[in-house]
Amino acid sequence: MSTEEDKPAKVSMQRLKTGSMQRNLALTRLGLGAGGQIMAHSLMNVFRGEVARSEANSSFYQHQARVLADELGQLKGSVMKAGQMLSLYGQYFLPPEAVDVLAELQDSTQPVVWPVVEPVLEQCIGTRRMAELEIEQEPIGAASLGQVHRARRRSDGLELAVKIQYPGVAAAIDSDVRTLSRILIVSRLAPKGLNLKPVFAEVQEMLHREVDYQLERQFTEDYARRLADDPRFVVPRVLGEYSGDKVLTTTFERGVSVRHASVAALPQARRNRLAAAMVDLFLQEFFDWHQVQSDPNFGNYRFRLGDRAEDDRIVLLDFGATRRFKASFVDAYSDIVRGAVHREPRRVIHGAGAIGLMQEKFPQPVLDAFVHMCDLIVEPFNDHVQDGTPPNLLNAAGEYRWAASDLPMRATNVAARNALSIYFRVPPREIVFLHRRLAGVFVICAALGAEFNARDSLLKTLNGR
Repeated sequence: MSTEEDKPAKVSMQRLKTGSMQRNLALTRLGLGAGGQIMAHSLMNVFRGEVARSEANSSFYQHQARVLADELGQLKGSVMKAGQMLSLYGQYFLPPEAVDVLAELQDSTQPVVWPVVEPVLEQCIGTRRMAELEIEQEPIGAASLGQVHRARRRSDGLELAVKIQYPGVAAAIDSDVRTLSRILIVSRLAPKGLNLKPVFAEVQEMLHREVDYQLERQFTEDYARRLADDPRFVVPRVLGEYSGDKVLTTTFERGVSVRHASVAALPQARRNRLAAAMVDLFLQEFFDWHQVQSDPNFGNYRFRLGDRAEDDRIVLLDFGATRRFKASFVDAYSDIVRGAVHREPRRVIHGAGAIGLMQEKFPQPVLDAFVHMCDLIVEPFNDHVQDGTPPNLLNAAGEYRWAASDLPMRATNVAARNALSIYFRVPPREIVFLHRRLAGVFVICAALGAEFNARDSLLKTLNGR
C-alpha cells in the first residue's frame, strides 16, 4: 500500500457503501446504464461507415471502461481491487481502450475519515492498546482495501504505521466478484463466448489472500528474516501486540519516493546500484525463495539515502500481494529463461510445455512467435553484442539504458498479437502475477535512469540453482 509522503492529499470519503444491497444496487444501476448505451451505440453503428464504426467502437469501449472505473473507485474494497486485476488479465481479452482505463485504478485512492476505520482498530486491538498510542487521524496512505495511519507509542516514542482494513471488505468479496463479472459481460467489454469464470475465480482467491492480514504478517516477518543480513534493504518490524485479523502495525520506516528530486540528483553510479539491487531482489525472490511480492506500486518501495552509496537503503513495504510458486513451476520457468538468454528455442518450448503455455505439436509459426516473445522479454539480460540489442538502447560503454527502452510496450504489443491466435490462451495466474512484478522491476529501473547490464546477475542466479 502506498504511503508516499510527497504526494498531494486527497479529500476523505465520509462513508463507505459497505452493505451488499448498497453495493449490488450501485453495480446493477451501472449495468442497466451500460445496457441502454449499448442499444444506442449499436443502432447508430448501422448508419456508420467502416472507418467511422471503428472510431466509434474505440470511443465507446473507452467510455464504458471509464464509467466502470469511476464507479469502482467510489465503491472501494474488493470490487475496485478486482477492477485493477482485470487490467492485468484484460490485455489478453479486453479492448486496449478498456485496459488503459482500468490500469489507472492504482492502489492510491481517496481515503475515508477516521470514524469509519476507528471501530475496526478498537475491535482488533482493544481500547487499552489503543490508549498506548498517539494515532494521527489523517491517513498517510490509502488503497482499495484499507489505509495506513501514522502513530507513536507513548512509552518510548517509537514511530509506527498502522494499516487498517476497511469495514465490510472481506465479507463483500464473493458478492462483489460475481456482480462485477456480470457487469463486464453486460457492458460488452468482454468478447462473446469467452469463459471468464476461471479469471474471476483467480481474482476472488487473490482478494481473499490480500485481506488476510495474518498471512501478510507472516510474509513481512519472512522477508525481514531473509534480508536481515543484506544491508541494501530495510523491512519494517511487525508489532504483534498492535495487530490483528484486520489491523497490521509495523515500525514506520522513513524514505522518499523513486520520483523524489533527491533520488534523481544522485550520481549515475548510485542510481545504478539501487536499480541493480531491485533486480537482484527479484531474482532471489523467485528463483531461490519461490515467491515474489507481486504488487509493483511505486509506493511499496522507499529510498533512504545516506552520505555514501554504501549507506543507501531500499525500504520494502506491503507484503499482502506476496505469492508463492511451486518448485515445478519455477523449474519450468527457469527452462524458458535459460532457453531465451542462451537462444535455445527447443528449451524455451520445453519449459513452456511444462506449464501449459505451449505444446510441441503446435504449428511451427506459433512456436516461433512464442520464442520471439520470450527473446524480447529477456532483452535487458542479453549478451548485447551477440544478441543484437538495438544500439540506441546502449550507452557508450555498452550498458543497457533502461529509461531509453520501450520494452514493456513492445512486449505487450507482441503478446496482444499472439493472443489473437487460437493456440495462445490466457496464461496461468502464476505467469500473470510474476510478469506484473517483472514489469514493475523494469519500470523502477527506468525511473532511476539506470544504465547497467543485468546478464551476470541472472546467470549467477540460474547457475546457483
